[in-house]
Amino acid sequence: MRIGTFVLAAQFPGQGPGEALHRAVRSAEAAEESGLDSVWLAEHHFVPYGVCPSATTLAALLLGRTRRIRVGTAVSVLPNHHPVALAEQAALLHLTSGGRFSLGVGRGGPWVDLEVFGGGLDAYENGFPESLGLLLDWLREPRVAGRGERFGFREVAVVLRADELLADGSAQGPEVIVACTSPKTVRLAAGRGLPMLLGMHCGDEEKAEMVALWRTAAREAGQPPEVVEGAAHVSAGVAQIEDGPGAATETLVKTMPGWLRQGLDAHVTVDGRHRVMRDPVAYTELLCGLHPVGPPRLAADRLAATAERTGITRFALLVEGSGDLAATEETVRRLGAEVLPLLT
Repeated sequence: MRIGTFVLAAQFPGQGPGEALHRAVRSAEAAEESGLDSVWLAEHHFVPYGVCPSATTLAALLLGRTRRIRVGTAVSVLPNHHPVALAEQAALLHLTSGGRFSLGVGRGGPWVDLEVFGGGLDAYENGFPESLGLLLDWLREPRVAGRGERFGFREVAVVLRADELLADGSAQGPEVIVACTSPKTVRLAAGRGLPMLLGMHCGDEEKAEMVALWRTAAREAGQPPEVVEGAAHVSAGVAQIEDGPGAATETLVKTMPGWLRQGLDAHVTVDGRHRVMRDPVAYTELLCGLHPVGPPRLAADRLAATAERTGITRFALLVEGSGDLAATEETVRRLGAEVLPLLT
């Protein structure tokens, strides 16, 4: 079982962005100190839901401050990036960290980001497959040309190569993982043999169905059995470790709805489309019921149940739901010291 943290750099009501970023960085350092497997970094723009605008930049900082833990993006929003530029950043982080970087990518949402960064609505609705293909080509080929509808350019040399030899003699490029929220994206990831990142709003049954669809689509695409069976999907969730029945849930129900209401309300659609907001209290209660929120034994049992039902053994757990640095560090410490041993 590989337990990691999911870092949003969430800005809670009454906090400034500096406080949110400090807690994010410190929680990542605590994850390494506590023996956890990985740290996954989100990126957002123009909203206090998360105040990290560049997951790769924050990844670079954390890779420099750590020595063992894997650091990944969850996710870099591909319609807001040129895929070659993002692939170059991934190659740089992969090689300079000794292979500790994972690049998670996703479509994002129909937000005003598309207007600001110039991708436009079509990049979100139709352009993801082309962008993903170009990014993968850049990470795997010695020379690449842009021959798609959105990206057209003459063939150029790939410098630096992501599959250059690392210090241990291996020559594999960085792991690429795809955030999947629809069957269409599941099939796209499966066709490329890329593992999925599945969201924290999904229960075990829905995640199991998506894994089953991924396996079927991967086989139909001709992926070899070792790729199909060995795909290291990641399940996102929420964690809060406290003793006593209901204590952890009580903490999150007090703090998360204010953050969710402030953060989600700030999203602006690029085309003025209507969007339905989740009720923040009901959503918090849903997350607490799905994920490792409670004493260590309950947390371990929920992680084990998810692994048994879905086959997923990698987890990215949001640990900052209290909005408090000390409580966040304590949850990270207890995940490593008290929960992880129950899963080995």
